[in-house]
Amino acid sequence: MSGEKIGNNSVLIEDDIQSSMIKQTLESELMATQWVDWLNEFDKGSSNFRIPSIGKAQVEDYAGDGEALKFRPLDKGEFVMNIDQFKQSGNFITKDAQEDLHYASQLVASIAPSQTRAIAEELETNIMKLQGEQTTGATNLINGGKHRYAATGASNTIGVEDFARANLSFNLANVSANNRIAIVHPSVAYTLETLTNLTNVSNNPHFEGVVAEGMTSGMRFVKNVYGFDVYVSNFVDIIEAETLETVNCAGFAANMFIGANGEEGPFKGAWARMPVFKSWEDHDREITKYSTTSRYGTKLYRDESLIVVPSNIAV
Repeated sequence: MSGEKIGNNSVLIEDDIQSSMIKQTLESELMATQWVDWLNEFDKGSSNFRIPSIGKAQVEDYAGDGEALKFRPLDKGEFVMNIDQFKQSGNFITKDAQEDLHYASQLVASIAPSQTRAIAEELETNIMKLQGEQTTGATNLINGGKHRYAATGASNTIGVEDFARANLSFNLANVSANNRIAIVHPSVAYTLETLTNLTNVSNNPHFEGVVAEGMTSGMRFVKNVYGFDVYVSNFVDIIEAETLETVNCAGFAANMFIGANGEEGPFKGAWARMPVFKSWEDHDREITKYSTTSRYGTKLYRDESLIVVPSNIAV
C-alpha cells in the first residue's frame, strides 16, 4: 500500500528516530454544496421541511354574459424535503499509542478536521446523486427541451454540441442566462481539451487559447463553454443502470448542468444538526474515542434548473 504499514506501530514509537513529516492523503476539491440553497428556517420539532408552491395563472376563453366563469387553484401543493441523513465518523486512540507514538499530538489534532472532511465528502456525494431524482430513462422534457440526454460525441463522450443543447433547454425553460454552471467528470475535461475542431473556432472568443494552454486551472475551467462555467469534480455520480434514448448509460458519468442564479438553483438543503465533534475516555478499554455526528436533508427542488448529460468515461 504505497509503503504504508498498518497493524504494526512498533516502528513508530519514541525510541526510534522518526521524521517530523506526516504523509497526508491527497483530497479532491469539494464544490457542490455552494450551489445548494441551504434553508435556515428548519422546525426543530419536525423531521421534514415544507415549502408551498405557487403556479402560474392561466387565461381561458369564455362566451360572455350567461356563461359561468372558470376558476382554478393557484397553489401547486407543497415541496417536502425529509431531514433523514444521519451521518457519523468515529475514531479511537489507545493509551499506549498516545504514550508511544512520536506524532501522537499531531494525530489527535488531525481527528476533528479529518472527520469533518469525511462528512463533507459524504454530503458532496449525496448532492451529486440528486441527479437520480429526475425520471431516469426519460428525457424529462420541459417546454420541449430535453433535461436528460446521453452525450452525443464519439462513443457517447461529451462534445460542445451537448453544451449547446443544454443552453437551448435552459432557454426554453426560462432559466436565467446568469450563473449557469456545469459540474463534469475529469474525462469530460480531457475530451474537450483534445477536440481538434476547437483549434479552428473563430466566432466564439471563449475558446481562444484552449488547445495551447489547456482548459482547466485547478478544478475550474478557465474558459466558458456556451454560457456555462465548467467545473471538474471527482464526485460526479456514476450511473449504475439506465437506458436513455436507446443508449446504455451504465457506468457513465452523470454530468450536471445547473441554473444557479439566486433562488433559481435546483437543490434545497437543511441541517438539523451541523457536524458536532465530541471526545471521551473509555476507561474500561483504556482508549479515547472521538466522534463527529450530523443530520441533514437535500432534495431536487427545481426540475427546470437541472440538466443531466450522462457521458462515457472511457476516453
